[in-house]
Amino acid sequence: MQDQFSRTRALLGQAALQRLAESHVAIFGLGGVGGHTTEALARSGVGHFALFDDDKICLTNLNRQIIATHETLGRYKVEVMAERILAINPKAKIERHQVFYGPKVADRFDLSAYDYIVDAIDTVTAKLELITRAAEAKTPIISAMGTANKLDPTAFTVTDIFQTENDPLARVMRRELRRRGITALPVVYSRETARKPLEDLTTACKQNCVCPPDVARTCTVRRQIPASSAFVPGTAGLILAAEVVKALIDTESP
Repeated sequence: MQDQFSRTRALLGQAALQRLAESHVAIFGLGGVGGHTTEALARSGVGHFALFDDDKICLTNLNRQIIATHETLGRYKVEVMAERILAINPKAKIERHQVFYGPKVADRFDLSAYDYIVDAIDTVTAKLELITRAAEAKTPIISAMGTANKLDPTAFTVTDIFQTENDPLARVMRRELRRRGITALPVVYSRETARKPLEDLTTACKQNCVCPPDVARTCTVRRQIPASSAFVPGTAGLILAAEVVKALIDTESP
């Protein structure tokens, strides 16, 4: 009998589909990268999600974030993403964590409860905290490096972070991970050289913020507002999802 996962079953088999249905995946960051990852995992049959994000959907998210529409502006991303998952798979289990993950709140969460973790966070401190604690919990994790200011979706690759080059975020992460004794981390990163944003000061967020007024953290705190496209962050997110699915259905994966 046909069902919503019939095409996936035909490709992977029933045993793999059952493993996905029983898997518990945590996604940290539901923006341009993490949102696409989450949706792809839901459509692949992952049955249990833990969603981490404290942000609300902003007008400037519309160009790249899969949950951003004019109807969802001003709503919390965890809530909109949860609704989208359930619209795809009503049987999915979802934990909503409306929180900015970092050292101040990390003790509240047991990372060993997850079968896999996706790091789609865009701040170094939070990424390092998550990766370090995942290593301590022995929970597999894959991390996204920088996607801003780039135009070439074909430049992405999956590798260990210590094999990356031409990525400023990865360079900082490599140094800090060595200090923490972490010697390996799978990442999705782009070999493309980042472009300098062509900021128009008449419409820049620093002068004309359009984010919901009660959002604690806005782009105005940044020295330079990053540029983005509709397809580069999404490509990274889909690659992340593919790596997670392959790991979950491969019983021999570490």
